[in-house]
Amino acid sequence: MGRLCSGTVNLPSHRENVSNMMTDAEMLAVAIAEAKKGLAEGGLPIGAAIFDSTGQLLGSGHNRRIQNGDPSLHGETDAFRNAGRQRTYRDKIMVTTLAPCWYCSGLIRQFGFRTVIVGERRNFQGGIDWLRELGIKIIDLDSEQCVRIMADYIRAHPDIWNEDIGRN
Repeated sequence: MGRLCSGTVNLPSHRENVSNMMTDAEMLAVAIAEAKKGLAEGGLPIGAAIFDSTGQLLGSGHNRRIQNGDPSLHGETDAFRNAGRQRTYRDKIMVTTLAPCWYCSGLIRQFGFRTVIVGERRNFQGGIDWLRELGIKIIDLDSEQCVRIMADYIRAHPDIWNEDIGRN
């Protein structure tokens, strides 16, 4: 899989003893591709993906609030829906290009995800500290590409951004 995350430091994997596992950066690349789809569709550039503990992609999605007129259709909720029913989420990995908002943090908490890979949290902190306090492992890749895509969008569309995070 090609790396879309130039500038992202490839941190050691938080999972051990699996030789064909995708790296954190490779998983983030799936979410970044989704964010770019959202932007191309005229929406917010926030993408997400859910992987199982072996690194197999279960589902991905992007924020489609603008495109579908659905305020609940965030990147994480779209990926969650596309992953389908799972017996448990405790061994699943949520990957998102931006720190999850309170709504998506609630989804992560409610369904018991134990690992969240975040592309960046410089533009928005969301519920990251709360998730950490709950013992959820947060891996912040601090991707320059994720930071740039979101910052450019916020500058160009502050009204839509404020609506998305509930500051309208």
